[in-house]
Amino acid sequence: MEERYIASVDLGSSKIALTVAKVSGDDIQVIFYREKASQGIRNSAVFNPQKASAPIREVIAEAESELNIKILQVVVGLPRCDVRQETNCARVTRSNPEDSISAEEVEALKSIAREQYPLEDPEHEQIYGAIAQSYSEDENFQLIENDIIGVISESFEGNFKLFIGKRRAVQTIDKVFNDLEIAISRKYFTPGAIAKAVLMEDEMENGVALVDFGGGATSVSIYKGKILRHYACIPFGGKVITSDIRSECSITESLAENIKMAYGACQPDRLQNLGEKILQIEGDVEGYKQIPVYFLSEIITARCREIIDAVLYEIQESGFADSLRSGMVLTGGGAELANLGNFIKDLSGYTVRTGIPRPLFSASGCPGVFSPSATTSIGMLLEAKGDGVSSCIDAPAAAAVEPEEEEEPVMPDTAPALPDDAPEGSSTELFTPEEVPQVEKKKKKKTRKPSSLQVTWERWKNSISDTIGNFYDKVNNDMEDK
Repeated sequence: MEERYIASVDLGSSKIALTVAKVSGDDIQVIFYREKASQGIRNSAVFNPQKASAPIREVIAEAESELNIKILQVVVGLPRCDVRQETNCARVTRSNPEDSISAEEVEALKSIAREQYPLEDPEHEQIYGAIAQSYSEDENFQLIENDIIGVISESFEGNFKLFIGKRRAVQTIDKVFNDLEIAISRKYFTPGAIAKAVLMEDEMENGVALVDFGGGATSVSIYKGKILRHYACIPFGGKVITSDIRSECSITESLAENIKMAYGACQPDRLQNLGEKILQIEGDVEGYKQIPVYFLSEIITARCREIIDAVLYEIQESGFADSLRSGMVLTGGGAELANLGNFIKDLSGYTVRTGIPRPLFSASGCPGVFSPSATTSIGMLLEAKGDGVSSCIDAPAAAAVEPEEEEEPVMPDTAPALPDDAPEGSSTELFTPEEVPQVEKKKKKKTRKPSSLQVTWERWKNSISDTIGNFYDKVNNDMEDK
């Protein structure tokens, strides 16, 4: 059976992720996954191609060196912010009404709906994607795509939801990879890719809100009847939480991210013994700075409440708020905040679970590939496999890849568990601004060279957008009230 290799790049505001997989028939084996702190990307869109290309070049060089390959082309995701949704209808009269409607005819109808839609500003706008909401033919209405294929009819029509974004945001992505001399095989509107990676079929059928909590943007995708019914994106995410911690605690951005990942949690009243811990930071001039974990949680909770309120508003605007029988699924790096799932459940009443890539593939010693932050990159890989994307690398060199023992996926509950080794009473932890706490994750032993898996916390170093600056005053007032 012919083998091909697919490489996907997730351009995030906090990190970029490269995934390389070997595809043989229906079998997918991830042979490389790595994240790097991103540059030149804000609210999921590239604003500085020169800076954005540096970490991409670095991670691609690492993959080529470790796997002994040459990456020729990749699949990438389109920006998630500044995307609006419109509706359009397209109808065709068939030349041979005695034949069954084919999948090619359905795709042609979708293309007609995209091409005939009158963009308000064609020079600055572009259609990112088109999702069929329903089809109808001479005698039947409200059919889904699988039902319309095979029907005999003189004509048929489709109702589509179009997602329209900025043309410049796409051009900057092209500029990045042109400078790297790497072709772009496909550009994907990522809500569909993420859903394919994390959502179960019954969830998409019964109604679910998929919330991708990223570093610079938080997107909300509503699925009902296995169809994407509504999409919205909020232009802030985990980076504003880091910025709040930096501002309120007067520490560096990297140390704020460091502390958030190690001790960050929502709902300070539910921290138990951990809430009594005090972090002691070594200063250059003023000696030691003390940050109570309880105070840290108050900062995080205040910002998370605002993000959750915005998400719930978008769900209400979708018209499907009362139809989400499967509740909400959280994914993205922000979904790993402790107690976030419980906090959302308390505020909304929905059932909440953390979404990680489903076991639709095997992974050869790739740390982090089963984490919530990997869902976009894995989802694009699954989409590319289904679309028949040709091999993205120099195939002869790829044969030298030697598979390692498969990583054992970790299936989290609603939210990652808090550390359970906090001592009774107050305690202190001493850090210098350059130190980065590291957390060990359980992993099977490798047969060739054992090593401990460590998670790098150098993420989300870019400054936040001015669009969210007005939230700082509210956070400060909340702190004074307490």
